[in-house]
Amino acid sequence: MAVLPIKDLHTRPPLTGWAPFALGFRPFFLAAGLYAVLMMGLWLLVLRGSLVPGELPPPVWHGHEMLFGFAVAVIAGFLLTAARNWTGLPTPAGLPLAALFMLWLAGRLGFLIPGLPAGLVAAIDLAFLPVLALVLALPILKAKQLHNYPFPIMLLVLALANALVHGDALGWTPGTAQRGLHLAVYAVVAMMAVMGGRVIPSFTDNKLGSRARRWPLLERLLPAVTLGALIAALLAPTSFVTALLAAIAAGGHGVRLAGWYTRKLWSVPLLWILHLGYAWITLGFALLALSAAGLSAAAFSALHAFTAGGIGVLTLGMMARVSLGHTGRMLEPAPLMTWAFAAINLAALSRVALPLLVPSAWSAAMAVAGLLWMAAFGLFAALYLPILLRPRVDGKPG
Repeated sequence: MAVLPIKDLHTRPPLTGWAPFALGFRPFFLAAGLYAVLMMGLWLLVLRGSLVPGELPPPVWHGHEMLFGFAVAVIAGFLLTAARNWTGLPTPAGLPLAALFMLWLAGRLGFLIPGLPAGLVAAIDLAFLPVLALVLALPILKAKQLHNYPFPIMLLVLALANALVHGDALGWTPGTAQRGLHLAVYAVVAMMAVMGGRVIPSFTDNKLGSRARRWPLLERLLPAVTLGALIAALLAPTSFVTALLAAIAAGGHGVRLAGWYTRKLWSVPLLWILHLGYAWITLGFALLALSAAGLSAAAFSALHAFTAGGIGVLTLGMMARVSLGHTGRMLEPAPLMTWAFAAINLAALSRVALPLLVPSAWSAAMAVAGLLWMAAFGLFAALYLPILLRPRVDGKPG
């Protein structure tokens, strides 16, 4: 149903002016694109020794802001937009959405402004995810959509992960920061696996007229295997059980991805970027299995297959598609976005493969990956800024 009682939407001329808070994807996607560029630029300065971050150790600071800053912004924008479609009920817009966005932004400024009390920074940053979980849960609970209940729960898991990082920084839970970052990565991976399984075959079939192959038994078992592999990796990073579960998860996601595949998708950038993003998740589980089996060199490559690959590639592809669809535009991105899609995959390849295959090239790999990452999200921010700030071209709300 329509969120706002607007008459004769189909004949209404396109609106003029600005609409940065008309729907959740707008402020959060734009901020995510800009923040991805800013934080990667600052990280490259840290690696060069030109910058020292605040209270957190540099690797923890980098991981925290890429997860709880960048990735959480994308998740917030996507879920606030999707929940309205799922339930037919309104999600925050206007001033409530602006307030929610400002809470996220305040958490980011706490890490960028030197000299602020660590407790204040933690309190502000920790507030966002529980508030987001509540805002998302209300329409889902009201609509009684059992299959969407896991999303507010996963947001609370992310909140717990964030608390582990801050607890370590404040001296309340010493040694928990690394565990918190890994928990956050695995929670986001689980979320992407669920959403990818829903939307990627659907988008592919709708665009190409294909029919994705699905195996009911695989679809029933894969979520449990995925969750089991991630929990095992968190509790026992090097163990036979973790290696076995991760290998099974890699095989399952690979079979799932193969069932969605059609050669026609390579002609549609908005499709192949999503398929490649899911392929990075599959590779992440394969590398996780090798790491758990004793190949220690694969540990960081597995982590960055999930983050630089899975999170980076899928978020860029989803932001590009959702932003077009929910502003009433054709699902045809600007040609430069194809270069952005290529750049983000090359960034992930540099970050994952080079340190594993050529350890001596670590510094060069970091620089190449970082610059390609900045190019990809910089292109997104530049191309999509007017799309995200202006009203829908068809005059509809959102």
